[in-house]
Amino acid sequence: MPETDTAAPLPQPLLDLASRYGVVPDFWDFDGGKRSVSESTLVAVLAALGVDASTPERAAVALENAEDDPWRRTLPPVTVVRQGATAEVPVHVLDGQDVVVRVELEDGGDGVDLPQADVYVPPRTVDGRRLGRATFTVPDHLPLGWHTLVAETPDSTARATLVVVPVRLELGRGLDERRAWGFMAQLYSVRSSRSWGVGDLGDLAELSWLAGRRCRTDFLLINPLHAAEPGSRMTPSPYLPVTRRFVNPIYLRVEDIPETAYLPVAERSLVEWQAEVARPLSEDEGPIDRDAAWAAKKVALEVVHAAPRSAAREAAFADYRELEGPGLLDFATWCAIAEHYEGEPWPAEAHDRGSALVQRLKVELADRITFYCWLQWVADEQLAAAQRAATEGGMRLGIMHDLAVGVHPEGADAWAMRDVLAQGVSVGAPPDMYNQQGQDWSQPPWRPDALARAAYKPYRDMLRTILRHAGAIRIDHVLGLFRLWWIPSGASARDGAYVRYDHEALIGILCLEAQRAGAVVIGEDLGVFEPWVRTYLTERGILGTSVLWFEYEGKTLMAPEKYRRLALATVTTHDLPPTAGYLAGEHVDLRDRLGLLTEPVENVRAAARRERQQMVDVLASRGLVGGDPSERELVEAMHRLVLASPSVLVGVSLADAVGERRAQNQPGTDQEYPNWKVPLADSAQRLVLIDDLFENPRLRSLVAAVNAALDEAR
Repeated sequence: MPETDTAAPLPQPLLDLASRYGVVPDFWDFDGGKRSVSESTLVAVLAALGVDASTPERAAVALENAEDDPWRRTLPPVTVVRQGATAEVPVHVLDGQDVVVRVELEDGGDGVDLPQADVYVPPRTVDGRRLGRATFTVPDHLPLGWHTLVAETPDSTARATLVVVPVRLELGRGLDERRAWGFMAQLYSVRSSRSWGVGDLGDLAELSWLAGRRCRTDFLLINPLHAAEPGSRMTPSPYLPVTRRFVNPIYLRVEDIPETAYLPVAERSLVEWQAEVARPLSEDEGPIDRDAAWAAKKVALEVVHAAPRSAAREAAFADYRELEGPGLLDFATWCAIAEHYEGEPWPAEAHDRGSALVQRLKVELADRITFYCWLQWVADEQLAAAQRAATEGGMRLGIMHDLAVGVHPEGADAWAMRDVLAQGVSVGAPPDMYNQQGQDWSQPPWRPDALARAAYKPYRDMLRTILRHAGAIRIDHVLGLFRLWWIPSGASARDGAYVRYDHEALIGILCLEAQRAGAVVIGEDLGVFEPWVRTYLTERGILGTSVLWFEYEGKTLMAPEKYRRLALATVTTHDLPPTAGYLAGEHVDLRDRLGLLTEPVENVRAAARRERQQMVDVLASRGLVGGDPSERELVEAMHRLVLASPSVLVGVSLADAVGERRAQNQPGTDQEYPNWKVPLADSAQRLVLIDDLFENPRLRSLVAAVNAALDEAR
């Protein structure tokens, strides 16, 4: 029977305050035991929410202030309601004052006057003013969209955001009639003879078209393309970006920028010289050198940027800058400042984007700010071209983008969004069976209260930018839209607490923006979670994630026929070695070498052998393998096993398709392992370029097995 923690009771004012701000004082761990959060952790997490709970007296004052705070606003900053449902909006005015409320529609259509509900709430004195609350009802016939609530009294007008979201995100793309399968790839690792050391957006277009045309795939799931640092040292992890909204320009194909074709001879030579330095990197079997690739590509991009643009191209650039608005300007400004101060500490004023220093730097660095805006524009064009190539190749969904959990603590978003990101804490995960020490991802989380005050617009803008050229989006750790594990600075990953978010608002806005983009949404819902969460996501039309190695009923592998229909089913994930390596127990050997195990390696290795044997027994019992199957036969059989599920999407790792054995990432490590630097190679560790990828015998054999299994099921 799992142990239940019996820590001393926490002070009631602290518990009441934690409840008010969505901080959870206990949790169920992966062993099924109930654990209490320490008092010091609760105090630190509340401090990150701007709440002083350092003493019982201060906690009591903070609680009273929290109860008064909604009364200080005429309207709540944002109201999110499902289409076809009503909602009640509290409106605070001087007691006895008349007020009328209406909705101004997003499309500029006729406004809607809201009726007042017969709800009595006693007046309240706040900050020396006697205030009353009137309740108005949002009708159930409003269209989807971002509307405006307007409250007018004889002497004031208040405005707030009203978001009407879909009840459910429908599948579309013909998925109700026919399932889809596709490849999963780490784009940087999938290179061609034209790459500059890192797989790029030109490679993405070619890979997508060829996969659709030659393999009958319907999607290509890629790693997050979020931007990294603009300087000479780039963080390799695509899951620790400086922003989640904009793209890493290392993925640009210089030759595909239209102005490159019209460069004068001298400038063209400069570009070619950089290409001669960078292209050989794609033949290097060692860890991918992003810094060398970016150094060469950045010089070439600066040359192309300096070239004249036609009137139409200049107008298109201006339109893009207007479309992305202040968010793009903030990001480009941060890039220019980071470049300006590279290698030295930033002055304190530089961390404040409203400071006099930052305003002066905006003028001094105007050309570099324009350059970084331009990089995003040409990246947007190349992303559009890649999605177009995917659909022209026959894919129904095309590119499936990946949204990371958070951002670098010293990156562009952390700089520009200090008002909506929590300070003094980072996001992570409590201990689980694969990461027994817990995880600290070093990322500042959204502040749920501040995000609501901002009417969720930073979240909306991020989604719109990513979804613009996507057929689908995978939300890494989608459970973070419900709750996140906050770890106070200086504490271990074990000593955190869950903070709850308004999932109804976050999921609703995600559904709205995905519906407008015509995209399918997949939530990575692995790990420790509350059981009702998966049901909720299914009801909203968000697909879940099923990984063969993780799907168990008790101690027995779950039959794939029991998988969820609304799911992306796969054999493996990027946080495990490819299937060939996993079957060989290399995940145990690697964690042992890196000192990540918390129990004797012999025990872990024996458990891995039992896990492998159970898998082989299941495959044999279904007639998918015979006696003494080869590695290739096992890998193909495991994919046919997943295809026995009802899941509407099935993903096949490109690493599995060519027989790669090395992991792309080992959770819990930083410099100890070449995370996110492993180039695509076959079972003999020979590099596989896109030029030869679709002639690879193992890929062709696996593709044939997958398509045959799908054809048999129809």
